[in-house]
Amino acid sequence: VQLQASGGGLVQAGDSLRLSCAVSGRTFSSYPMGWFRQAPGKEREFVAGIRWSGGNTYYADSVKGRFAISTDHAKSTLYLQMNSLKREDTAVYYCAANSRAATWNTFPRFSGSYNYWGQGTQVTVSS
Repeated sequence: VQLQASGGGLVQAGDSLRLSCAVSGRTFSSYPMGWFRQAPGKEREFVAGIRWSGGNTYYADSVKGRFAISTDHAKSTLYLQMNSLKREDTAVYYCAANSRAATWNTFPRFSGSYNYWGQGTQVTVSS
């Protein structure tokens, strides 16, 4: 599985931004797909998740109601729509896929369980 994230940039607080993650290679519908972020001096944290087939979505409390994750199989792309951005959303955002958790009943939020990663895209929110 190869992942390539894009769409980051410099925006003002309150603005919106949509991140894209182009997915290629062999994927299965049950693979958990996630967006993570890492701010300077902080650990990488879970932001949002969805299985490649779609369906239920999962969010960190800090972004619930503002961010939306989705998949487009026709374009083989994973998206993260970010609305009402805040300064604390500033980070490098990564998309990831998890082949190990394809059969898990619970959705994995631990970054260490994901085995495929995109290169990251910088999101900077100014006040």
